[in-house]
Parts: sequence; structure tokens; C-alpha cells
Amino acid sequence: MKYIEFGIGNTWLVRTEIEQPDGTEVEVQGIVRPVIFRSLYIRVWIGRTVWIVDSREGFKRRSKITSRFRLSWASAVSCSGKLIL
Repeated sequence: MKYIEFGIGNTWLVRTEIEQPDGTEVEVQGIVRPVIFRSLYIRVWIGRTVWIVDSREGFKRRSKITSRFRLSWASAVSCSGKLIL
């Protein structure tokens, strides 16, 4: 799964987060193609609380260990084939 995010509080204004089959994550600046749309979401992270409104899964509230401020609009997209960076 890939997540393309636009927002403040991340390393880059536009980034792609790629989940590897072994559970690790890789962050890449910009948009990594191909893009196969799955859902859109808005994430607001203030302190240790994260609120997510997802077009596929609805509203979610999560607690994190790390305290941050992030505001992002993103798209969850599928990977076609095996992508290893």
C-alpha cells in the first residue's frame, strides 16, 4: 500500500509513504507512480491525538506515543506489483 500525502508537519510538503511486505515503511519525496486510487482522507494530528476522516473507513480517532502537529490531505493508493526501494 502507498499513501500520497499533501500537508504540513511531514518531512516534505508532498510525499509518498510506501509500506513494504515485511511491515517496514519508506518515505519518498514527491509522488511515486503508478497510482491506483483506493480512498481519500484528511488527518489532523495535534499532540498525541490523531483524527482521521477517510472516504472508505469513515471517522477514526487514535492515540500516538509521539506528540506532533500535522495537518494533511492524502490518498491511499494500491501498488501494482512488488515495489522495493
